[in-house]
Amino acid sequence: MRFLTNRPAYDLTYHDVFMAPTRSTVTSRLDVDLTSTDGINLPLPLVVANMTAISGRRMAETIARRGGLAVLPQDIPVDVLAQAIARVKAAPTVFETPITVTPTTTVGEALNLMPKRAHGAVVVLDENRVPIGLTNKSDTVGVDRYAQVHEVMTTGFALVSPESTPQEVFDTLTASRQRLAVAVAEDGSLVGVMSAKGALRSAIYHPALDAEGRLRAAVAIGISGDSAGRADALLKAGADVLVLDTAHGHQQRMIDALASVVPVRDKFEAETGRRAPLVAGNVVTAEGTLDLLEAGADVVKVGVGPGAMCTTRMQTGVGRPQFSAVMECAQAARNHGGAIWADGGVRYPRDVALALAAGAGNVMIGSWFAGTYESTGDMLHDPDGRAYKESFGMASARAVRSRTRGQSSFDRAKAALFEEGISGSKMYLDPQRPGVEDLVDWITSGVRSSCTYAGARNLDEFADRAVIGVQSSSGYDEGRPLVTSWS
Repeated sequence: MRFLTNRPAYDLTYHDVFMAPTRSTVTSRLDVDLTSTDGINLPLPLVVANMTAISGRRMAETIARRGGLAVLPQDIPVDVLAQAIARVKAAPTVFETPITVTPTTTVGEALNLMPKRAHGAVVVLDENRVPIGLTNKSDTVGVDRYAQVHEVMTTGFALVSPESTPQEVFDTLTASRQRLAVAVAEDGSLVGVMSAKGALRSAIYHPALDAEGRLRAAVAIGISGDSAGRADALLKAGADVLVLDTAHGHQQRMIDALASVVPVRDKFEAETGRRAPLVAGNVVTAEGTLDLLEAGADVVKVGVGPGAMCTTRMQTGVGRPQFSAVMECAQAARNHGGAIWADGGVRYPRDVALALAAGAGNVMIGSWFAGTYESTGDMLHDPDGRAYKESFGMASARAVRSRTRGQSSFDRAKAALFEEGISGSKMYLDPQRPGVEDLVDWITSGVRSSCTYAGARNLDEFADRAVIGVQSSSGYDEGRPLVTSWS
């Protein structure tokens, strides 16, 4: 990456910069390989942040099917995390894991489950897990909420084989004019479902799979308590990536935690042949990046204060504009044979592209994904009927209460005095992009186009060829589209 003009003497946010087009021989977005450059080799360079309000099993499955990775939060008991990992690993890699109910499930219960999937349908199973019907919201209009789903379900639906190609599924749905195809095994039991849009996505994206062909999942383990024991248990449960996460990653406790976890990881690799990369952070300087890499991290997480739920900069004055932090830390990591994740501050596809241009191996997204069907929160509605989910920062009072639930009331009360972060924020679902896959489509479309403008066929070339300029706030505003006329 190089600057179009002289590099300024001050630090830059994503808003402060733009990318200039250069001579290109790349003629199609689909000619661009978006494999991550952090050594983890995800087909898509997107990671879902380990925030309790965002990342769970449903999110992990969905993002992994499209090539990304979700990090399950550290504030969850190990046994619960192990169950979540097992369910992700057992999930179909192409077809979607559906919401299922029994024939006697009430309509009201089914309606509460429907928003957990973007397609808004539930599959009705008999006692042998054989699909006998589908129900969506339109089937329940005017129906008593205590009625049972067998009274309203649609029994005529498209059945396909688990070996069907995405195009075959798409053609079946087009011919039958059905919204959802149901894949069943030879014994008739449910495997998964797929919509027409899902078929198109399955033909474009490649899932993030482990060596055994299962969906990949990452887990945060923190640096307090028995980090080594937690790491050992989660590696044995199938975690593919371990994230040692704290707001201030450049501290001795992080170095000590890495020192205890690295031998556990290496022993697990020697016994199983499976290597789990270690990610550690957060930092914003080259010095912090190098210290964590030298302590044993494979990837360093970069970002202090840019997140939508974070109040660190306003409360403490600590942090750094994210574009400059990513650029400096990426260069330091590259010189040391390591890599970084850009964590926080992305609100538009352009920001993801700029983070990758600055050298990030992956881009971590939190609050942007909070307002989706797949995030962990319950679907709520404001007085105007707009759908939203609640999000909160991982250093907020709400998160601290959860993290310290095993402590005495007095100790929990003391910890609550030192909160940083927003405890409750309404993250509205975008009517045009209500699912995380809709946002992934938007992001990858933008990043692919950015690569073609730079003449790059992969992300290594993109970080090498990108030309960055500095702009004023009015320059940024000039690039924003208008939804209504200016007259």
